[in-house]
Amino acid sequence: MKTAVFSTKQYDREFFDRFNTSGKNPLTYFDVSLNSDTANLCTGFEAVCVFVNDTIDKAVIEKLHEAGIKLIALRCAGFNNIDIAAAKEMNIKVLRVPAYAPQAIAEHAVALILTLNRKTHKAYNRIRENNFSLEKLVGINLYGKTVGVIGTGKTGAAFCTIMQGFGCKVIANDIKESEELKSKGVRYVSFNELLQASDIISLHCPLTPQTRHLINATAFSTMKDGVMLINTSRGAVVDTQQAIQVLKTGKLGYLGIDVYEQEENLFQRFI
Repeated sequence: MKTAVFSTKQYDREFFDRFNTSGKNPLTYFDVSLNSDTANLCTGFEAVCVFVNDTIDKAVIEKLHEAGIKLIALRCAGFNNIDIAAAKEMNIKVLRVPAYAPQAIAEHAVALILTLNRKTHKAYNRIRENNFSLEKLVGINLYGKTVGVIGTGKTGAAFCTIMQGFGCKVIANDIKESEELKSKGVRYVSFNELLQASDIISLHCPLTPQTRHLINATAFSTMKDGVMLINTSRGAVVDTQQAIQVLKTGKLGYLGIDVYEQEENLFQRFI
């Protein structure tokens, strides 16, 4: 199957080429993102491989259909950037990565917590300057704290297990509860109860119309003062402007993120 691969970086080419050795699936790499202006590049291909910041709306899907594309393969877990209904209408199959390195992402979320809590980044800079003061570097014990996990798929479940290892009380909220996590002592609660009870909140849910700005002004007002919020899911799950405001007031004590709203306009061009 001839595939056009969009938004490619050097590491994409390296790993695709390493494993695509049979010659049955020739790949053509494009640095540009897929959108209405670049969809014409798909002529002569049977499939496209896209990333989270490519735009696959109805107009693009219609052009893909005209070009003879039969398959859209997303090399990411998120799929909010594709019009699923239009793809179905055009009889184009859509594939995604259902589990995107869940253990690695869970461990990264924990690293953000530890960095914010123990302020290791600030301590590192001080030591380089021969300043060994502990002033404003002292954190809190995670042991005994209540950690709220929103979204308990594979990544969220891995995160729950790690935080239990720290001796935390883990509560969770998801539209589908995990019996395995329940058996391990994770307690499912309502969204509002999680916001009210948690010392740390970690987001592991997909971006859908229902979760866009899930953490908004109302949610922030429901949280404890000084709560820590971690987001390694999708940027738009958090209302960025509201997050900035509550950081300024101190209502939100810590914010650890590796995703941003509209990040394709801020970061992807430089990566």
